[in-house]
Parts: sequence; C-alpha cells; structure tokens
Amino acid sequence: MEQLHLHFLHSKQRQRCDYEGLRRHTQQTLPQERHPKKAPVTPVPFAFSISNISDHNLRMEIIFTTLASAVAGFVDSIVGGGGLILLPALFAAYPTTTPATLFGTNKSASVWGTAFATWQYSRRVQVSWRALMPAAATTMMAAFAGAWLVTMVSPEFLRRLLPVVLLAVLVYTLKRKDMGRAHAPRFHGRAELWATATIGGTIGFYDGFFGPGTGSFFVFVLVRWLGYDFLNASVAAKLLNLSSNIAALVLFTYKGHVWWHMALPLALANVAGSLLGTRMALQHGAGFVRGMFIVVVTALICKTSYDAFLR
Repeated sequence: MEQLHLHFLHSKQRQRCDYEGLRRHTQQTLPQERHPKKAPVTPVPFAFSISNISDHNLRMEIIFTTLASAVAGFVDSIVGGGGLILLPALFAAYPTTTPATLFGTNKSASVWGTAFATWQYSRRVQVSWRALMPAAATTMMAAFAGAWLVTMVSPEFLRRLLPVVLLAVLVYTLKRKDMGRAHAPRFHGRAELWATATIGGTIGFYDGFFGPGTGSFFVFVLVRWLGYDFLNASVAAKLLNLSSNIAALVLFTYKGHVWWHMALPLALANVAGSLLGTRMALQHGAGFVRGMFIVVVTALICKTSYDAFLR
C-alpha cells in the first residue's frame, strides 16, 4: 500500500513537471502579447471631449469664463474689442490648453454676440446693405487669405508696429473732438460700394493674418474716410467683423480647435451682453460710442505694448 502511495505521488510530480515544462516552452515559442501603441490624439471637428479640463475646477472655470463672455459681448457690441476680455479669461482658466483651441472657442462665442448686435442695430439704424453686403463677402475672402498666409509667414513683425499704429489712432481721435459726431457720408452708390469693399478687404486680410484691434480699425476708417458717425460706423463694423469671424470660425472648426461643450454657455452669455450693449449704444448715440472707442483703443495700446515689449 505504501509502495502504491509512493508510486501515485511520483506520478503526480511527473505530471506537474511535464505541465511546467510545457508552459515554459509555450511562453518561449509563442509571441508575447503586446499592448498596441495608442495613436496620437488629433483634433476632430465638432468634438465634445472635456478630457483637457480638470474636474474639480470645471464648474468655477465655466462660471468665470461665462461672466467674462457676457462682459466681452457688451463691449464688443458697442465698439469692438471684446477679445480683450474673453481671451485673457480663457487663457487664465485653461493655461495648459493649446492657444488655437482657445482662439477657436472665443470665436464660437463672439460670432453669436456680433450677429445679434448686427440684427439689433439694423432694426433701428439705416444700414446701406447694397454697399455693405459685397464688402462683407470681400472681408470673408480676405480673412481666409490672411489666415492661409499666416501658415507660411510669421506675423511677428506686426507685433511691435501695432501699438504705434493704435497710438496714432487714439491721438488723432482725441485731437479731432468733432470727428464721428455727425453722420455725413462722403460716398454714395458705386463709389461707396468700392470704398467699403476696399476697407473690408484690407482689414479683413489683417484680421485673418494677425487680428488684434480689428473692430477698432473698422470703426476708425469708416468714420475718418467714409464720413460715418460713430454709431453708424459701429453698425457697419459689426457686419464686416461678423464675416471675418465666420471665416475664422470655419477654419478653427475644420482643424478641430473649438470646444463645443463650452460654446453654448459662452455664446448665450455673449448674446446677453451684446443685447445690453446694443441697447445702451442706441439709447446714448454717437457720443457714447466715441467714448467707448477711446477706452477700448487705450486698453488695446496697453495690451499690445505689453505683448510686444515686456513679455
């Protein structure tokens, strides 16, 4: 019996050894399972991912940027320059995010505020649609061309020049205290169409290529060259700026650089601020818009000077 038991134990050990040997042989001969490498993540148009945002600060960041979007819409609806408020807020809330994504998200909000401001103004202010619609189309095409050029040529040479140009605009506006207070268009018919198309093409190209101060440049040139008052210039500038913003938004969307989950609350806040700003501009007239223009251009000079010389 004892010999039978020993024989049974020896047979078990042989089976275990045979199993272990077979397992080692299988591991050596069969290819090891490897984890496939993850493909690099590329932006996808209309993506709704929120993976880049930290969960614990998500709510406060959305509240902060939504309030900034409302203030930006208010300022932008009067004389432009809303990007001075919303863009820094986005960069402060999401400092590790790709700048192109923040620019695209900014455009996804501001384009709606500008659209509603244009609609509100057109109900109360007579708009020269025959001159401005072709100019808006020219602005959009020029903005596309400027955005295409910036992929090949760096706009850095404009960074130090921009504060000087804005300072000249501010000084000229302050010296000419009567400028833009009365609406006295210098061109009519086909001449006005060519003039507005020239303005739209030139500044629209600049907007696509570089960008800062676009709304202020539209207002200034419309007042100085075409003889518009500040209120009518602001209305025309809204339409032209809207077309260049749409061009930029299309490009950012195509590249996947828009946070669409952020676009809705930011756009609603921007529209709310825009409606309030439009109402105040219509209520107080060209003098109020002129004052806001001076404030915004001064802020632009400070911001662009810091970016060009101190950063």
